[in-house]
Amino acid sequence: MASPRFVRLRPRESFAGEQALRDGIVAIQRELEISEEFGPEVLAAAEEAARSPRLPELDRTDLEFLTIDPPGARDLDQALHIERNAEGYRVHYAIADVAAFVAPGDPVDVEANRRGQTLYGADSSVPLHPPRISADAGSLLPDAVRPSLLWTIDLDAAGERTHARVERALVRSRAQWTYADAQAALDDGTAGETLRLLAEVGPRRLALEAARGGVSLPLPEQEIVVSDHSWHLEFRSLTPVEEWNAQISLLTGMAAAAMMVEAKVGLLRTLPPAQERDVERLRRIAHGLRVDWPAGMGYPEFVRSLDPAQPRHAAMVVACTRLFRGSGYEGFAGTLPEHTGHAAVASDYAHVTAPLRRLVDRYAGEICVALCAGHDVPGWVLDKLESVPQVMRETGTLAGRYERAVLDLTEAVLLQDRVGETFTATVLEVDEKKPGRGEITIPDPAIEARIDGERALPLGDEVTVRLAEADVAERLVRFELA
Repeated sequence: MASPRFVRLRPRESFAGEQALRDGIVAIQRELEISEEFGPEVLAAAEEAARSPRLPELDRTDLEFLTIDPPGARDLDQALHIERNAEGYRVHYAIADVAAFVAPGDPVDVEANRRGQTLYGADSSVPLHPPRISADAGSLLPDAVRPSLLWTIDLDAAGERTHARVERALVRSRAQWTYADAQAALDDGTAGETLRLLAEVGPRRLALEAARGGVSLPLPEQEIVVSDHSWHLEFRSLTPVEEWNAQISLLTGMAAAAMMVEAKVGLLRTLPPAQERDVERLRRIAHGLRVDWPAGMGYPEFVRSLDPAQPRHAAMVVACTRLFRGSGYEGFAGTLPEHTGHAAVASDYAHVTAPLRRLVDRYAGEICVALCAGHDVPGWVLDKLESVPQVMRETGTLAGRYERAVLDLTEAVLLQDRVGETFTATVLEVDEKKPGRGEITIPDPAIEARIDGERALPLGDEVTVRLAEADVAERLVRFELA
C-alpha cells in the first residue's frame, strides 16, 4: 500500500485506543527484531562523548539561526540563517556534527553502522544514535551552543547557486519553530528576517526545480490528531514554508554532490530515470481518473498542475509515487559511477543534512568538509564507501516495512469498532488482473486501504464502501463495495 508517511501525534496526550496502539507497536518491533534500547556500553560511550565533544575553533554563534521542524521534535539536524548579499542571498545552513561525538570504531559508531537510520511510527521512534546525543548534546536545540558542519551557500537574485563551502563551526539556534507557527508568522507579518527571506528564496528554488525538470510530489501526510482524549486521522497538506524549507535541504544536497562529483570521491543518492512504459501507464491512469494530461506536457509539469485537495488529483499523486523505482546510494573513489544523477531532483544529489537520523549523511558530510579544506578524505570514511550504501539499502527496506506496519496497525485500531459501517471513498488503483481488487482513499477518517470484491472498481470515481474487516492483531483493514 502506497501510503503517506506518518507524522507525530498532535498533541501528545492520552486517548482511547492508545494502549492497543502502543502494544501493537511493541509487537511490530519484536516481529521485525528491532529495539529502541541501546546496550550499556553504547550508552556509556554516548554519555562520555556528550560531556566532552570535539569542538571546532571557528565560532559563528553571532549568526541568528532558527530551526523548523514538526511539533515536539528533539532530534534537530538543521538550523537556518539567510541574509542578503551583493549578488542576491547568502544561506547559512548548520548541520549537526555527529562526528564531534562519535569516533570511528567506538561503540556508538558500531551500533549506528548496524542501525543505519532512525525508524519512525506514530509518536514512537527507534533512534539511530542514543538520545543523549541525538535529542540532547548533538541536537541543534535553541539557546545551546553546538558543533556543526556549517554550509555557506551564495545565491544570485534568481536563487541559483554561485558558490558553496562547508566547515566546522560552533553555532547557536535562537528559536525552534514548528511548520505551522512559521507559516502563521509569515502570514501575519510578524516573521523575522530569515523566515521572510526563506519566503523569497523558496519560491525561486522551486522555479529553478521546475526549469531543470525536477519534481517534488505534493503528497499529503497522515496525522494522528488527539483532542479531548479521543483521536482520529487526518490528511495534512504541506504548508508553503515546509516546501521552501525542503528546498534548502535539496540545495545543500546538490551542492555537496557537485563537490564530490568534481573530486571523484563521494557518496551520492541516486535514482534512475523513469521507464517510458511506466510514464505511459501513468497517462492511462490519468485518463481513467479523468485528470487532464495534455499530450505535449511532460511529467514534472503535469505533477505541478495537480491539486491534492481534489480527490481525483490526490489519487493521481498517489499513483505518481510508483513512477520512479530503484533509488539507492553510490560510493566511489577515483572513478565516477555509471549513473550519478537523481531523476526526481534532476541533478546530482547527496544526503548530507540529517546525520542524526541517517548514517550516510555523516560520511558524505565528512567528505565535503575535507574537500573544502583541501585535505585528504579520512581513511575511516573511504573504508566505508562500499558498506554504507549496503547498510542504507537494507535498513531502508526495514524502515519501509516498519512504517507500513505501524500505519496498518493504527488504521485497524481506529476502525475496529466500525465494522459494517459505510464510507464515501475514491478508487485510487485497480488491479489489472482482478478489477474487483484495488486501493481506495477515505477522507474521513483519513486512510488508504484495500478493497476486494467481485464487482469491477471504477478508477477515480467516488464509491460507497462497507468496512468488511478491521483486525488489530493482523493489522488488516479491508473494505468492499456497498
